[in-house]
Amino acid sequence: MASSKILVLVEEHYDETEFNVFNSFFPTHGVAVDYASYLWGNESLEFEGNDKTSKVKVDLCVSEVNLSDYKGLILIGGYAMDRLRYQPTLSGSRNTAPAVELLRTAVQRMDAGQLAIGTICHSLWLFCADPSLIKGRKVTCAHNIACDVENAGGELVVANGETVDTHSDGLLITGRHPGSVDAFDELFLSTIQAL
Repeated sequence: MASSKILVLVEEHYDETEFNVFNSFFPTHGVAVDYASYLWGNESLEFEGNDKTSKVKVDLCVSEVNLSDYKGLILIGGYAMDRLRYQPTLSGSRNTAPAVELLRTAVQRMDAGQLAIGTICHSLWLFCADPSLIKGRKVTCAHNIACDVENAGGELVVANGETVDTHSDGLLITGRHPGSVDAFDELFLSTIQAL
């Protein structure tokens, strides 16, 4: 596979298991990993994970991302995506948080067959900020946010009373929780390799 890149959206309280696995798995398969977040006018910000055992310095703002530079976009788990859907000023019924605006563009590219999007654990929360992005899509996620996902119009894939470990709905790859990260990474890798 030719060298390629993926972008991972991150914020405070990201899932460290996923972060560590992404940083080891993808580069060993020739895929560079960049991180982006909303930087609130700063040149860079440093975020700490849920377990407070790792930090990541981010200098790429979601408002300046060129998605055509990437084969895939992953929304990291933990509470990071809840934080990235925050908008300081309400403007009607449309969420205008910069990360949500980026996701809208990413979903258009995904639906056009140009970009894979991956979510794991709680990260479908960013999709829930604009229900038109998730409505009718078959997904898996952490049980904690199952009602949020269903209320936004997502269709949960369930087996034996649990959401499944991973699921692919076209170029949308979803994982249940950090315990599914290895299977998620393999599925996401095979998806971007096919692009």
